[in-house]
Amino acid sequence: MTFTALHRALGLGPGPLTDEILNAAVEAGLTETNDLDWKLELPPAKGLPQTDFPKDIAAMANSGGGLIVYGVRESQKAATARVDVGKLDEVYERSLRSAAITAISPPVFGLNIIRLGEEGNRAVAVEIPASVDGPHLIYRNDYFGAPVRNDSDTVWMKERQIEAMYRARFEERRHATEALNALYAEASAGRDTRDRSWLIAVAHPRIPRLQDRMTRETARKILSKAEKVTLSFASNRGVHPLESVNRMNPRPGLRRWVAVNAVTSPHSNWKEAWASIHHDGSVTLSAAVGGHPSGRSWDSTGISYFEGYEVESTAIECAVADLMAVLRTTAEAIGTGEYDIRVGIEWEGGDSLLILTQDTMGFTYRDVSIPLHRYSPVETTVNAQGSDAEFARQVHDLAQDCVNQGGISNLLLIQPPSPEAEPDQ
Repeated sequence: MTFTALHRALGLGPGPLTDEILNAAVEAGLTETNDLDWKLELPPAKGLPQTDFPKDIAAMANSGGGLIVYGVRESQKAATARVDVGKLDEVYERSLRSAAITAISPPVFGLNIIRLGEEGNRAVAVEIPASVDGPHLIYRNDYFGAPVRNDSDTVWMKERQIEAMYRARFEERRHATEALNALYAEASAGRDTRDRSWLIAVAHPRIPRLQDRMTRETARKILSKAEKVTLSFASNRGVHPLESVNRMNPRPGLRRWVAVNAVTSPHSNWKEAWASIHHDGSVTLSAAVGGHPSGRSWDSTGISYFEGYEVESTAIECAVADLMAVLRTTAEAIGTGEYDIRVGIEWEGGDSLLILTQDTMGFTYRDVSIPLHRYSPVETTVNAQGSDAEFARQVHDLAQDCVNQGGISNLLLIQPPSPEAEPDQ
């Protein structure tokens, strides 16, 4: 659900931004504010980075986020009438997102571009999320500046304002690191890492959700949808941790819902997994990835198993895909945007950790594996509300980083991103 400046000004609760809401705002003559800007027409597509569009986006991002509405006539900062802005096609929409990335430093991700109205009365609303990466700078030739909203006007920050915003950014990064550390420590606590390797994956929203508590039904829907979403990233030829947790009956935890391990058979405990969705939007996943069945030899006791320090690369891929699927569906359900992620493998046994791949015939292949005395956690930041193609690229890149550390070049289950997944230039 979204909650824009128009919702706030009209006394509405969170919900989609509709044409009816915009009509009500114009009829009420709402005036521009710190987080609302009326624009008569869209900026020209040609030379978009040189227009005022990047400046307007950066100013909103530097001011805690806001809404720019194109297609509204104003007088003395107050809305007076609707004006048709023409058709907004996909190419132009991509240009808007690209300008927010390439013409602003650091980039502003996560623009929500909303088409409103029908032909003759079309408007476009651009919702800019709050940012923790400020100050966002605009470069013009050899000069740069940091725009910011001052009530209904856009002005340039003074030196002390820029200094304060940089200080706030560094402080935020410290808090983000502390949050990841806490999540990772909780997710890895109590695992039998002396007997088998565990993959620990945690994600924390850069701007946490601070609304009401998540309901059990919301958590259940997130987990159920994630089970389907993950198969769009990695095929079901591997072992998915989400298949081993109780998705339909998450249990309450401390400000979170926990999908507890559902594997109870002694012969299947190699699939043990745990997942959690926190009320602030954080997600965690813990999965046993060492000591899986080798699937190649049988004896009187049954199927043979890899050693606890031997981890199949497909197990890593499936776990990464599952984490990203839960992250994606959580962000869609509660409106979180960018996430900081950490993925590690915990092993405290005496042997070096080995990540195993397969040859073209599907047999385990060890010759390229690099023995790891310690697995260095992989960290990244992802945009959870990007396009499907963009998000799939982030899933692929994270999984590749995770297996590359063990000497493995190629992913077996997660396909390379398609050309349309590449960011606009």
